[in-house]
Amino acid sequence: MKWTVRLLAVLVMLLAGPATPASAASPIDLTSGFYVNPNSLPATWARDNPGDARAARIQASIGARPIGRWFGNDSNIGGTVANYAGAADGQDRLPVLVAYNLPGRDACGGHSGGGAGSVSAYRTWISGFAAGIGTKPAIVVIEPDSLGDFECMTEAAIQDRLGMLTYATQMLRQKAPNTYAYLDGGNAGWVAAPTMASRLDSAGVRNVRGFSVNVSNYYTTSQSASYADAVNASLGYTAEFVIDTSRNANGHNGQWCNPPGRKLGVPAQVGGGGAELLLWVKTPGVSDGACGIAPSVPAGQFSPDLAVRLIEGN
Repeated sequence: MKWTVRLLAVLVMLLAGPATPASAASPIDLTSGFYVNPNSLPATWARDNPGDARAARIQASIGARPIGRWFGNDSNIGGTVANYAGAADGQDRLPVLVAYNLPGRDACGGHSGGGAGSVSAYRTWISGFAAGIGTKPAIVVIEPDSLGDFECMTEAAIQDRLGMLTYATQMLRQKAPNTYAYLDGGNAGWVAAPTMASRLDSAGVRNVRGFSVNVSNYYTTSQSASYADAVNASLGYTAEFVIDTSRNANGHNGQWCNPPGRKLGVPAQVGGGGAELLLWVKTPGVSDGACGIAPSVPAGQFSPDLAVRLIEGN
């Protein structure tokens, strides 16, 4: 049945022609569960360190779970994304991809800087990203933190960013018709809901499925859902939303950068707490930066110590 639905979705897109965006078929209905990346950072670490007493536990609790894969600067982004989405498609599974390449990203946090070198470079990159997915089913979270960092940016930079995000939503809508894409909407403790709603609207949220909340953060599912509901109330229509539950079981303790005492949340599932999806967007065990309980671990690097702490909740 799923393959019949898939074929019909592809036929609709072909009949619509390349200039007209096809209506998205549900990637959830087109697949049989979430994709587990065998080469995620925790899975790779566990495989490469079989003699470490922590390896089996990290693999079972984190490496064997569906986790979002983050994509940054890559001159062959279309091919990289096509290979990843294709591997999931070959298993009839649904991959979660994170587009993370805006120029000047993490403007306020300062730990995960980088991104494309210019507006035009980003437009080329995100177009290739979307084309790499093509008709394959996928979930995409668009540019975590991008709408929360405005206080550290000039007005010109803000307008450039809003334009790039709008272009990203357009590309995913046009080139990846069987994708549910969610524009990142920050978290419950960052930007007031009416302000975030205005920013999401200006960044093209109406072009995609909806928005994501709590990416790489620790707010509980109920707190995150309440925030998302408030954002929707200010948007004036009901957009779907997803919640990052990767590290939120113990809630937020007032710190955002490798805080102690956090714990793995509910693994990826359809529905829950009012969200369309609960996802592990952030990879558990990957450092937020050289800070908190990992003062020597750079942002983006996997730490088995951080991973075990999340498993144990300490």
